[in-house]
Amino acid sequence: MIKIYHNNRCSKSRIGLKLLEDFGKEFEVVNYLENTPDEKELKEIISKLGIKPIELIRKNESVWKENFKDKTLTDSDIISLMVQNPKLIERPIVINGDKAVIGRPSEKIIDIL
Repeated sequence: MIKIYHNNRCSKSRIGLKLLEDFGKEFEVVNYLENTPDEKELKEIISKLGIKPIELIRKNESVWKENFKDKTLTDSDIISLMVQNPKLIERPIVINGDKAVIGRPSEKIIDIL
């Protein structure tokens, strides 16, 4: 089953959700601000995305800029920060089996459907 990590307040996330609906795919919506992935789940997501944890960080968020931007952090530190501050997680993330993308631009989602 396809899964989308979604924030309804984000226009890009809403576009990604609509794209899945338009393709007629069945999918599960995870409101990650309310149901934050734990460290194990985030590691799995990052592995499927094929990226480093820092690449999943929303670097324009004030919590990042004000508290962490200039610090030296390990991958584990960054994953912990995302669990503690889910607003830092880039969105939307769409997972289909062992494939995943960050839906920015939203057309990337089509590549894994």
